Amino acid sequence: MYAEERQQEILHAARTAGRVDVVTLAEQFGVTTETIRRDLTVLERAGVLRRVHGGAIPVERLGFEPALAARDEVMTAEKERIAKAALAELPQDGAIIIDAGSTMSRLVQALPTDRELTVIVNSPPLAAALATRSALTVLMLGGRVRGRTLATVEDWALEQLSHLHVDVAFMATNGCSAIGGLTTPDPAEAAIKRAMIGCAQRAVLLADHTKFTGSYLARFATLSEIDMIITDTELDSKLAAGLAAAGPEIVRA
Repeated sequence: MYAEERQQEILHAARTAGRVDVVTLAEQFGVTTETIRRDLTVLERAGVLRRVHGGAIPVERLGFEPALAARDEVMTAEKERIAKAALAELPQDGAIIIDAGSTMSRLVQALPTDRELTVIVNSPPLAAALATRSALTVLMLGGRVRGRTLATVEDWALEQLSHLHVDVAFMATNGCSAIGGLTTPDPAEAAIKRAMIGCAQRAVLLADHTKFTGSYLARFATLSEIDMIITDTELDSKLAAGLAAAGPEIVRA
């Protein structure tokens, strides 16, 4: 097993059980405790685990939201595949919303250069990346910029969204479950996400399989409000079936 594969299994175990301990992990994977400690250090630096005495706990148990830069370094291959699969959902022309997030930056990079689209974003970094594309009309929602996610939130952005209608909203989430729906730690950001979905003809969620292991404070959509979920092949098939039963089509890239 490669180190990255072991680290992802450690992360999954932590999110499932609420915590992991070094000795048990070393026995489970047949490696030294020093190797496990290095794995936990890597996961802590990525912003998904927090080290505690003898082990680690997932950051969502602390009510902690990893910064965008930390999330951008995790599940990179999966996010690339998800973004490429999302291109099939682009309208031939018209308008789309791209939510803030690390997977969304991959979608922005993958957008075709010859497609004439109006692209609405609430992320200054995404707006800057799109602004040089001559075929695109780029609109950025104003508002307070959250330092952790670099997303604009609150009344200025909500007011602009109330006057818009787009073909597709490509959405990100921190957590997703059949019962809890789509959730995020910050109520202000949840309000923006809710408004994005509300002004879209179709809503497509882009989320790697780690997003389906926990829930956060603020719900911004139920699964019945989402038309499609594009995820990766590591999503458990039974979990995928449960999500599909709630409404959305599931695409595993």
